[in-house]
Amino acid sequence: MNYSPRRGLNVPIVTIVDDTGSIIEEEQRRVIRHVIQKGYGADVIFGNGTTGEWNRLNNRERLRLIEITIDEVKQSGRWSVIGHRQDVEAWVGVNGATRQEVLANLDAAIQLDADAAVIAPLAIGDLDEADIVRFFQRDLSDLIEASRRDLPVFLYDNADINAPNRTPHIRTHVVKELSRLPWIRGLKVSAPRRVLGNYTKAALHFKQPGEFGIYIGNAMLIFDWYRPKRGLVGRLQAGLNEWLLYDALPIGVVSGPGNVLPREWKKAWNVCWAGDEELMDVYHGLCQRFEQMTEFGEPSGQYVGKMLACLKYALELEGVITSSHVCRGTKSLTSEEKELFSAAWGTLREQVRQVSTPWWQTTRL
Repeated sequence: MNYSPRRGLNVPIVTIVDDTGSIIEEEQRRVIRHVIQKGYGADVIFGNGTTGEWNRLNNRERLRLIEITIDEVKQSGRWSVIGHRQDVEAWVGVNGATRQEVLANLDAAIQLDADAAVIAPLAIGDLDEADIVRFFQRDLSDLIEASRRDLPVFLYDNADINAPNRTPHIRTHVVKELSRLPWIRGLKVSAPRRVLGNYTKAALHFKQPGEFGIYIGNAMLIFDWYRPKRGLVGRLQAGLNEWLLYDALPIGVVSGPGNVLPREWKKAWNVCWAGDEELMDVYHGLCQRFEQMTEFGEPSGQYVGKMLACLKYALELEGVITSSHVCRGTKSLTSEEKELFSAAWGTLREQVRQVSTPWWQTTRL
């Protein structure tokens, strides 16, 4: 397979629905164009993922979302950036509640010419952990090989969407076995450095360096992960980290807040990869502030995160969409919380204007 995993900012797109849970196609397309920012936003658009509430949609709507995502990225994601061509890739989650839904969704991704598909094995309800390798080796391989088309597939490791009674993470030996398949090309995961190191070691049994990409699912970790280490202790720590990862650093970040701050998150990735500590501090502060804005106090004294509702409401405040409905089962914002978030959002946008160049400020297109 002539494919190298794409580096950079991977944005899992929110899904825009009406009050019945049906996708609003034109508004969904506007969000994709907003996140692409004419080539200065996301490097990868990831549709039908957890941030897109795939597990709240019926499979008919998932298939619609897959089609809309691929088509819009093909139309809007081809740009010449800073003197060279840099096409945005369209990745789509093909998960479903059952193996048959996964197969139907993967077939749609193949037929619609997606750049890559993403599968969370532990989230498939009728797939026992002991049968994961066989399902990939037989059912999925048969479908991909019959298509005569190279379709990269990335594994998705997210404990929040696992089916009941599953292990928190994909077992290392499973990653090792799946990496034998030529079309398995990486892993999107939120996990400690040690777990990522185990995955890297497992994959390198059957993949050459650069053929298997790991993407950091907990986006805020990049500000620590890529920070240069100073002094003797720092150098020892850096050496340990490189040893744990077998000299294979994660090549990208998966950022849900990239839906509303795509240029800012793209710049954050750039400065982290470059090790620019001064700008890392600036963008860490901005991104951390947004994370804090999505948590709200309850009468019990606890704080509840409402990231998805905030992402959609921010897009509504920016005039990108008119419907900020969340799917049934996702926490929504109260009227009071909307007022608090709106005020905080205005303040954050002003802070962005004060500390960054216009080039790296997200604009409404």
